[in-house]
Amino acid sequence: MRIAVCVKRVPITGGRIVLTDDARAINTQHLGFTYSPHEECGVEEAVRIIEARGGESVVLTLGPPEAVEQLRDAMALGIDRAIHLHTDGREWDAEATAAALLEAIRADEAEHEPFDLIVFGNESADSAGFQVGIRVAHVLGRPCVTGLKKVAVDGSSVRCEQEVEGGREVYVVPLPAVLTVKEGLNLPRYPSVPGRMRARSKPVHVIAPIRPEPRLELVRLVLPAGSGRRAESLGSGAAAAPAVVELLVKAGVV
Repeated sequence: MRIAVCVKRVPITGGRIVLTDDARAINTQHLGFTYSPHEECGVEEAVRIIEARGGESVVLTLGPPEAVEQLRDAMALGIDRAIHLHTDGREWDAEATAAALLEAIRADEAEHEPFDLIVFGNESADSAGFQVGIRVAHVLGRPCVTGLKKVAVDGSSVRCEQEVEGGREVYVVPLPAVLTVKEGLNLPRYPSVPGRMRARSKPVHVIAPIRPEPRLELVRLVLPAGSGRRAESLGSGAAAAPAVVELLVKAGVV
């Protein structure tokens, strides 16, 4: 069994997001980085399958030199080796990203053997394009099932479950296949100290793909409108007392 997992370095989105002055990128000066929650579940699932069935797992990412941190994180969890598609940090669109990953996957398969599973997060936590995994599957001519909340390999096929309104849809597809998985597929483990130590010595193969001219133009980013806060003055001094009492009565406090 051979499994490839594709991840993307993204800003940790728990904090306040601030755009650059030209509104064309996120200001990451005060943000940490990780890979997407969906992809965390993809890494965990790959490790579990290899632990149960044996074989090899590989993690791939397209990103700047710092993205090796995310590759090391995945290898600390049990992924065997990594492929880093080294970039200068500029964003690649979905078409270009898929093409670069395809080239790396094909080269690895030519050197070894085809991957039984290629796993993506359902979408990245930043651009949320929902495209890269499907594009890779289409070019490879392999079955693709998206938005998965359960995966079970059974011999030469994989059983996939999607959550839908009122229940689940089940698909059984032959291997090799491409899957995109969602957060909640499993409960990802935390890397142990020995795992992090082992990850330092695991191989990272670096490739420098050529960035094609983008066919889409980024005009600007816009932060979604928040719910905001509203304050109402109840008066000042003793004059505000009746209004305060009224609010307490409505709240059932008095």
